[in-house]
Amino acid sequence: MISRRSRVVMMSAVMLAACVSSRGTDTLAELQARFDREGDDVQKAKLLGKLGDAQLEAVRKASAANDFNAVGLTMEKYRDNVRAALSGLERRHPDGEKHASGYKQLQMHVRKALRDLDEILRLAPEDFEPPLQLVRKDLAEFNEELLKRLFPRRPGEKPLTTPPAGPEKKP
Repeated sequence: MISRRSRVVMMSAVMLAACVSSRGTDTLAELQARFDREGDDVQKAKLLGKLGDAQLEAVRKASAANDFNAVGLTMEKYRDNVRAALSGLERRHPDGEKHASGYKQLQMHVRKALRDLDEILRLAPEDFEPPLQLVRKDLAEFNEELLKRLFPRRPGEKPLTTPPAGPEKKP
């Protein structure tokens, strides 16, 4: 027979676990609202990781249910969120090499979204492929821009600016 004290302790533990688990699960709408309200551009880019994970999970569920309208709308919203985060980072910290915080998290998440989108494109009916291809193209461009900002000096590439032409020295 369980004593009253043991039951109280057990009930308290169950209630605490329920509170902790409900606190950790933000809905997609709550995460989107937090993202839209966020004023710090670096924090906005970092928050996109959590929001993007929720959006990609919604896309996977909609794809499994063959609801490709929802897939398209969610991926377009994801793309718009990436655009907002990237433009904020570029405005606030144009040198991604020196101020990589935010840029790194955003680039990693965009890369993850590209992999997921490639998988969904294999399953999508032909009618839904063109809009999803446009979203994929935009995300690929954002990914390339993020990589250029993080790693501006790539071996084998010409520099973005050329030195001014001066008089040539002859030996």
